[in-house]
Order: sequence, then structure tokens, then C-alpha cells
Amino acid sequence: MAGGGEKKEHLYKILVIGELGTGKTSIIKRYVHQFFSQHYRATIGVDFALKVLNWDSDTLIRLQLWDIAGQERFGNMTRVYYKEAVGAFVVFDVTRASTFDAVSKWKNDLDSKVQLPDGTPVPCVLLANKCDQAKEGLVNNSAQMDEFCKEKGFIGWYETSAKENINIDEASRFLVTKILEKDKAMKLGENDRDNDKILLDGRNSASSTEKKSTCC
Repeated sequence: MAGGGEKKEHLYKILVIGELGTGKTSIIKRYVHQFFSQHYRATIGVDFALKVLNWDSDTLIRLQLWDIAGQERFGNMTRVYYKEAVGAFVVFDVTRASTFDAVSKWKNDLDSKVQLPDGTPVPCVLLANKCDQAKEGLVNNSAQMDEFCKEKGFIGWYETSAKENINIDEASRFLVTKILEKDKAMKLGENDRDNDKILLDGRNSASSTEKKSTCC
């Protein structure tokens, strides 16, 4: 708990990746600005947005959302863009099965280029976007989608619509909850290692004192 009524603050870098035209920019605009437009130009390179969340009475979270262009998947720049990310959304368009086929490649690219400080993959949520329209392919079968996510290492998936504002807040809240859990676990792990070091150092100094006393 933060003392003196001050809020704990976190800044988290979140990637939003997926094929061209899947609605990544629309999802971010809806989430951050509560705004939707049919007309967006394709993102070139990378774009940024900031979302501030009053998570609870003593926690403030700033999400730095990185909107990465769909054609960047195999570009050398993605390693730079992905650096220090702690969470990600992979987005596909439910009306175009080909964008779902590319999901695995995006996930593999992500996992190969960024990990958390403990060496594990960053938590990643799959977004089946444009769910207000007719769907193609696997997304019509929830059980198979669950299995696919498990197999590919996604922590979960949501059907979303930027146009109708469906499940975008929910998906983000789910991802941030997982990031906080990871953050807490890693900090506890660090504390345990520090305590072990203190114990070891304590034992070493105690044993050296004992040695000295037997010499005299």
C-alpha cells in the first residue's frame, strides 16, 4: 500500500499487432478516445496512444499503446518496436479468414523478439475484431478457438467490435490484470532472491566470526 494517500503508478507498454486492415487503429481510437470512424489511412511504421486507468483507490496505470503497422511483421524494425513491452494484443478480422491464418506468425514473431525480465513470453490476448459482421472460419467455434489459444500461448481471446464498442474495455482489463499479476510475481521473486542473499551473507559473516573465535 502506498503511504500518505499517494497512488502507486505503473507505466506499461502494450503492443497492438496483426495484419493490415484488421482494425488495430480503430480499436485503439475507440478505447482511448471513445471514437470510431470508417476512414483511417493505413498506419505507417508505428503510432502511439496513451490510456490512463484509475485501476483502484491506490493504483494509477498508464498504458502506452503501440499501434504497429500490419506490413511491418518481418521488418527489422519490429525488434525495436517490441522492446520493453509487457503485454500485447494480436488482432485479426473475423470477416477475412486469411488474417486469422497470419495470427500464429505474429505470435511467433512477438515471442522471438521480446520476453519479460524473467524470460517468459509477454502476456498476449487474441482479438477477433469486427464481430458485428458475418464471420469466417474457426472463430465460429468457441471450443476450437479456446484450444487454438492454449496451443499458441495466448492467455485468452475476445470477440471485439470497435464500431459497436464490444469487449474492448473487457479485453484490456483482462490483459492488465495478467500484467499486474506477472509484475507482482516477479517482484516477489526478486525479494526472495534478495532475502536468500542476505541470509547467505549473514551465514558467511557468522561463520567467519566463529572461525576467528576458535583461532584466538
